[in-house]
Amino acid sequence: VALALYRTPDRWLAVSLTFVIGFVAWTFVEYMMHRYVLHHLTYIKDQHAKHHDDQKALFGTPTWLSLLVFLMLVTGPAITWVGLELGCAFSAGMMLGYLGYTLAHYCIHHWNARSGSYLFRLKHRHALHHHFDDQGNFGVSNSIWDYVFRTNIAVRRSESKPAEAS
Repeated sequence: VALALYRTPDRWLAVSLTFVIGFVAWTFVEYMMHRYVLHHLTYIKDQHAKHHDDQKALFGTPTWLSLLVFLMLVTGPAITWVGLELGCAFSAGMMLGYLGYTLAHYCIHHWNARSGSYLFRLKHRHALHHHFDDQGNFGVSNSIWDYVFRTNIAVRRSESKPAEAS
C-alpha cells in the first residue's frame, strides 16, 4: 500500500478505500469459509472437528498454503482486474483481515479476557459456536455476517422464545 501511495500520490484516496474494501471483504470471506467450507466439505470438516474436540491444540492451515492461496485467489486476480496499485491495496486489506482473524482465534482459545472486553465477547460467541457446532456464530473476529444472515445463535434463541401473555 505504501509503495502504491508513493508511486501514485494523487490516488491516495482510491488506494486507501480499496484497502478498506479488502479488509471488509475478508470479514465476508471469513464467515463464508467457516460456515460452508470448514463445516461442510468432507476432509476439511473432519480436520475442523478436531479443533472443536481439542480447542487448545494448534491445528491450522500451514503458512505456505495460506500465502499460495492468497497469491492465486486474491492478489493475482485483483491486480489483473484493477491494476497493480489497487490490486495490492485490496490484497493488503484482505491479508490484514486474515491476520486479525488468526490473532483473534488464537486469543479466543489461549488468552484470558477481562469481563466486558471485546475479546471476552468474542470468546463467549465462539464458545456458543463450539457448543452448538454448525448452527451459527461462524464469524470469529466479528459478528457482522452472523447478524446479516441470521446465524447469530443468541439472536435466534431469543426469537424462538414464546411470547409472554399480557
